[in-house]
Amino acid sequence: MRGSIRILLASSVAVFVATSLAGCSPAVPRYEYAPHHTPAPVTALAPLLGTNVPAGSLAHPSLCAKVDNHVDARPQYGLNNTDVVFEEVVEGGLTRYVACWDSNVPDQVGPVRSIRPMDPDIISPFGGIVAYSGGQFRFVEMMRDTVVFNAIHGQADTEETMYRTDDKDGPHNVGVAANVIISQHLDLAPPQQMFAYSGSVATSTPAREGAPQSTLNITFSDERYPSWLYDPATQTYLRSQEGTPDPDDAGGQIHATNVIVMMVQIDWQYSPVPRTIMVDSGEAWVSTGGKTVHATWSKASREAPILFVDDRGLIIRLAPGNTWIEMPPVASGSVSFAGDAG
Repeated sequence: MRGSIRILLASSVAVFVATSLAGCSPAVPRYEYAPHHTPAPVTALAPLLGTNVPAGSLAHPSLCAKVDNHVDARPQYGLNNTDVVFEEVVEGGLTRYVACWDSNVPDQVGPVRSIRPMDPDIISPFGGIVAYSGGQFRFVEMMRDTVVFNAIHGQADTEETMYRTDDKDGPHNVGVAANVIISQHLDLAPPQQMFAYSGSVATSTPAREGAPQSTLNITFSDERYPSWLYDPATQTYLRSQEGTPDPDDAGGQIHATNVIVMMVQIDWQYSPVPRTIMVDSGEAWVSTGGKTVHATWSKASREAPILFVDDRGLIIRLAPGNTWIEMPPVASGSVSFAGDAG
């Protein structure tokens, strides 16, 4: 009897297994897990402007250019489209700009002039492309000895993209077809983020913690003394040079959301050409939203961005928007602030 029961049970198990395999009995529930996909970001941070832009819309290298600031070069091409501009002292107490475009590149920028010995240290953190008209052989070689692609007027590869314009006299008339040059070098990486940003003017470090000051007066020399006046209606600073409004090529006035003044040391090893020492540290002031905070700037290496910290050692957050960096020499330059921006 017990043997029969064992035979019966064994037979039942065999039948159950067989019918299950054949799909004739209720199947054990199976759960299929779809792989988890993180949604693609809709927006991204513009690395040189701090604004939110459609994701992937800035998948191209930045373009920096050595822009002329002689009176005969004004109004320059595309300065109000820049993300970042540096003003540096050159021979004779004059100044020139290193201007960089990424978020809103105009068709034409410039006019460009020759490279200087501090420019490799200024431009290297941006990577991408630099456009200029030439320069002393040793300075050109210094610029070429960087990660940046050099687009130089008069070379075979810039015949179609760098040219003399008709609206200015030489040597202040070398224009650059900015978008065309960028389109030729899409293999180059986009720039790294240069500064820390807040979400708005009101939440920037200067607007939250700075002293109300509506006017910035900067002196580079007896020849160059720009100033900035805060405009509450646009939440930007309007630029003047030597007491006269600084025009842009669209009939307006040069403006900036953030204005930074960083005092710099000058090296005269290439006399009479001054070299601004960039891999260094020093005193600075950061202005946004009609207010200014005292700061310290530092730059650790050629490729490193400039770091700005407040007097507590905290990273300063700029407002989303364009930034101008004024670099007057400690020995001969100065900065002063006036007015209550309200």
